Amino acid sequence: MVIREAKIADAKDLLAIYRPYVEETTITFEYQVPTLADFEKRIKQTLLRYPYLVAKRAGKIQGYAYAGVYKSREAYDWSCEVTVYVDSQAKACGVGSALYNSLEALLAKQGIYTLTACITAGNEASLRFHEKRGYEQVACFPKIGYKFGIWQDVLWLQKTLGHPPQVPTAFVPYPQLKES
Repeated sequence: MVIREAKIADAKDLLAIYRPYVEETTITFEYQVPTLADFEKRIKQTLLRYPYLVAKRAGKIQGYAYAGVYKSREAYDWSCEVTVYVDSQAKACGVGSALYNSLEALLAKQGIYTLTACITAGNEASLRFHEKRGYEQVACFPKIGYKFGIWQDVLWLQKTLGHPPQVPTAFVPYPQLKES
């Protein structure tokens, strides 16, 4: 398996992985599948600040992971939200773990100390996956989302990368990290 940075040209394959999550699950709260142009824009926007990674095996993209802003205020620069999606044919094959291993390593180099993950309650596979990786549930927001005719609870999980220093080093945007 090869883990590499996502390219705009990957958007079609990534969208194919994401589509069933939108159409068939409450894992994402989107009602409509994004357009290819919207998905391309999301990749570009993410790469301005954070890594966006894909896992490829036997010539096929099997999953992707990325980080995003937890909150836009400067005081949150050392925290981010992480997300992973795996092709239904590649689940439980180590794709998600390989993606998160690479993503977390890059985020640590950027000066990120706190990772958050937002999971719809009832998504036991994702909850177990994150708990195995050291994430702990820190919040539950009851009936905060509505999809498929049912109110959904949302869980927030958190993981700390190392021990945050008394005064953090400056956050390094992903493009600067790649240059160094």
